[in-house]
Amino acid sequence: MANLGSIEQVRLREVWPHEERDFSRWLADNLDKLGEALGPELQFQEREAPVGPFFLDVLAYDRGGDRPVIIENQLESTNHGHLGQLLTYAAGYDAGVIIWLTGVFQDEHRAALDWLNQHTSADTQFFGVIVEAWRIDGSRPAPHFRVVAMPNDWQKQAAGKKRSNPTERGERYREFFQQLRETLWDEHQVHGLGNVQPRSWSGFTSGYPGIWYGAGFSTGNSVHININFDHGQTRSDWSESLFNSLLDNRAAIETELAEHLEWDQREGRRAHRIAVRRAGSIFDDHQSLEETQGWMVDRLLAFKRVFTPYLQELVE
Repeated sequence: MANLGSIEQVRLREVWPHEERDFSRWLADNLDKLGEALGPELQFQEREAPVGPFFLDVLAYDRGGDRPVIIENQLESTNHGHLGQLLTYAAGYDAGVIIWLTGVFQDEHRAALDWLNQHTSADTQFFGVIVEAWRIDGSRPAPHFRVVAMPNDWQKQAAGKKRSNPTERGERYREFFQQLRETLWDEHQVHGLGNVQPRSWSGFTSGYPGIWYGAGFSTGNSVHININFDHGQTRSDWSESLFNSLLDNRAAIETELAEHLEWDQREGRRAHRIAVRRAGSIFDDHQSLEETQGWMVDRLLAFKRVFTPYLQELVE
């Protein structure tokens, strides 16, 4: 007779006591497990990604479908507030895959995702996923993702169907950042700009691990240039220490840049950033977009010129 074990479900708060500090960080490092449940090959981009005054839990990328992925987490039950946030983040990043990950899915919220899948473009997919933790005979808890809401043709697409074409907004982003990349290289010999994707932001390397420069469009008709510090979950203290060292030189840095900067310290979180903003939208007229691109080039070069000596001293 088979000698079988006993399986039991574990309370999520026993495994991840804090949603942001514990679960979101674990998820960022284990997106492959979520990808196995859904189908797409997920690549981590950023935790606490900004959308206006709000912050998305996890920003990722579907490598096979060539599209942004947003993930909003709740260890408790779904609620209307998070549904609104989900739609706000989806619009902010022109996401192709929208994932609501929670401990309990209310029927009305699952129905809302079903309705969105039926009435939005086939290029946009909404998923409702329940996260669970299980153990066998007192073993370490193991995560399990259970999909409860999905597009009607999800099984076909998960088997390998690729997204056909980016949205109009996505194509505008792609063209804009491709031009930005060419200008930086052709006119200023600046390389390291990441692969251009149909998304609202792009970045290029600083030459130092865990530090990169970004340019992008934000909600509320604004554009930004920033420098980001994120050396991974196990080096969050490194990011915070580096940020604080630069903050000690705030007056000198802002004087050199002739800018009042946003110093986004976000205590207790892994990533930190320093940014500057101005008005702008991807749907502006041609002349305004050219002015925005010129501003981005000027500010990116200025950030690199001003921050590099500090980074050399602090990192090397």
